[in-house]
Amino acid sequence: MMPRMRTATGTHHRRQAAAVFRTDVLTGLRNRPKTLPCKYFYDESGAQLFERICMLPEYYLTRTELSLMSEQAAAMADWAGPNALLIEFGSGSSTKTRLLLDQRRDWHAYMPVDISQEHLLATARRLATEYAPLRVLPCVADFSQPLSLVLPASAARRIIYFPGSTLGNFERRDAVALLRRSARLVGPAGGLLLGVDLVKDPAILLAAYNDSAGVTAAFNLNLLVRINRELGMKFPLPAFRHLALYDELAQRIEMRLICDRELVVNLDEHYFHFRAGEFIRTEYSHKYTLSSLENLLTASGWRLERQWTDARRWFAVVAARPSAS
Repeated sequence: MMPRMRTATGTHHRRQAAAVFRTDVLTGLRNRPKTLPCKYFYDESGAQLFERICMLPEYYLTRTELSLMSEQAAAMADWAGPNALLIEFGSGSSTKTRLLLDQRRDWHAYMPVDISQEHLLATARRLATEYAPLRVLPCVADFSQPLSLVLPASAARRIIYFPGSTLGNFERRDAVALLRRSARLVGPAGGLLLGVDLVKDPAILLAAYNDSAGVTAAFNLNLLVRINRELGMKFPLPAFRHLALYDELAQRIEMRLICDRELVVNLDEHYFHFRAGEFIRTEYSHKYTLSSLENLLTASGWRLERQWTDARRWFAVVAARPSAS
């Protein structure tokens, strides 16, 4: 059964989220280079565009991860064990999670955590019906920040599920901070199931983020559309174009919005000047080797226990325990 939320609580959350969005945009546009947080890609239009991206022939990530999960979900669920509380960061539509939930009916509860309230609650209602009597406990929150979750005490262990290679969006210091907070959240008996994209031929990576149909470009530009709509800014969209680059040394994709002419945009009394050729960085997507991932986990208070990869070794899901356990 899923708890219901009061309308007033939802209204308060929307106002609070709008204020945080405004602050984050102002902070990012003051940076050098200018930045915008990728977590704001996923308004309704952005979510629909991302679903289209996942179907593109160049975008291997979703197909590869789903295939791996289909093959290995039983082993992952067995590793998690019975009476577990599964906490998912950035749950979205919980598509991959269903592959885990299908494996066993003895888990204590499922707690999807997502920043998008409406989408989260709609998905949680469906799951609560389809997987009854499993308790579904949705939490509207930004998992990239410290979380204050009300966790049921009767679960045997807490398992964080963090799929989709989203960890790659974090710079190393932020990834370490997030993973350390996660270790404290689950406690000594807990665990982590983490999905990451692996280092591969740069041509494959560049094609995935610069697709021939231009869907990723529309997805990137939609961030400016959202800012214009929700904050009242007036970014001239034809002046910006999408570009994704691969930094082989840092082993990461960097997505940019490049301004092709000099212009000024403002948010109320805050004015931002753009030179011709200046860019806004909208996303990093770090790629890992299994060795660099294990080093990251060790530095973050985790001990790697299991790892699963597809046949081409393009994607991995790893299982880890807090190193103090």
